[in-house]
Amino acid sequence: MTPGESTGASSDFADTLDSFDLPGKSVLVRVDLNVPMRDGTVSDDTRIRRARTTVRELLDKGAHPILISHFGRPKSADEMSCSLERLVPSLEEAFGARVRFVGTSAGTDLTSRIGMMPPGEITLLENLRFNPGESSNCSSFASELAATAHIYCNDAFSASHRKHASIVAIANLLPSCMGRLFQQEVTAIHAAVSQPSRPLVSIVGGAKISTKISLLESLLARSDCLVVGGAMANTFLLANGNRIGRSRAEPSMIETAREILRKVESVGCRVVLPTDVVVAQKLQQDSAPRSLNVEDCPDDLMILDIGPGSVATIRGILEGCKTLFWNGPFGAFECPPFDAATIALANVAASLTRSERIKSFAGGGDTAAALACAGVVDDFSYVSAAGGAFLEAIEGSDLPGMAALRKSRQARRENR
Repeated sequence: MTPGESTGASSDFADTLDSFDLPGKSVLVRVDLNVPMRDGTVSDDTRIRRARTTVRELLDKGAHPILISHFGRPKSADEMSCSLERLVPSLEEAFGARVRFVGTSAGTDLTSRIGMMPPGEITLLENLRFNPGESSNCSSFASELAATAHIYCNDAFSASHRKHASIVAIANLLPSCMGRLFQQEVTAIHAAVSQPSRPLVSIVGGAKISTKISLLESLLARSDCLVVGGAMANTFLLANGNRIGRSRAEPSMIETAREILRKVESVGCRVVLPTDVVVAQKLQQDSAPRSLNVEDCPDDLMILDIGPGSVATIRGILEGCKTLFWNGPFGAFECPPFDAATIALANVAASLTRSERIKSFAGGGDTAAALACAGVVDDFSYVSAAGGAFLEAIEGSDLPGMAALRKSRQARRENR
């Protein structure tokens, strides 16, 4: 099943907030508040800000939002560094409303602990992962959550590839819908993969082929041109007989890389690998990088970015395309100057998008962070906040969270 088949348009497979009479209703909203922290404060509030649209709509329509989320990977329920209470100030600032924290997400008395909330306020339950019933998709845990609300709203597309209680089991117990961010995600995926304007160019970077085999094969079948970058490209270079020095690679995946390259002619997709590379002795800002032809990498150096010739080639490819899908950086973007290719090509894609010459979609892994470093997130047609869920949907998987919402809508229609 392809994403286009499973989602159609954004509202074709699940109910939305528009499907419900909201005033006076308590709405259990699954959001993704798994944000990075530094020195006790939120260092990147992107996920919080993206939840604002749904939360504010509920408040403005007279509903009571009850927010539920995971946060980190706590090993026990007393690991207070993973308590969602730490996020209350950031949530109140982003949502423009008071957030009342309830220090649990479980218990038969959960409803009474939430109590009657004054209009215009938000309730936040404790980290779902403090309860083992979350990751086991426990129906009794989901029942305790469901008892607090009239409606369930999934606005955490980024967590919807997991068969967890707050994603799947809960949708069997309440009338359910997707939130506005969830809608944006599935609409973007549909636009990117169902009937894209052609030529379609896909950029896949990052570290490992082994984690992206399905993605590579899916994009190979759909794309007119597949551009491979990052450490992943090193394995393809090995498969082509090139030396890569001390570069990061996956020797065990060389035959897989060769198999992918052998498929090129049968599927009609051009695969583009680096023709020149940036090398250095170590991954440090003062490591004196230099550019070499891909055939000339010394045994004592590492490939840490693609070179200017490759950047020029890819720029030309982007200028000739109509749709771009991007997953993964070209080099070690977190350590300048090895971010040069990623930033340069991100700016090319952003400029082409602004001039309406291409539609550009990006997501997964470090992609959003890399585009943020380039300062172009807002210039792309869509940059997904999701990681694994976005990639699985692009590959064609029917995510557990999407299937649960579809089932809930079918049940609701049958019971009318």
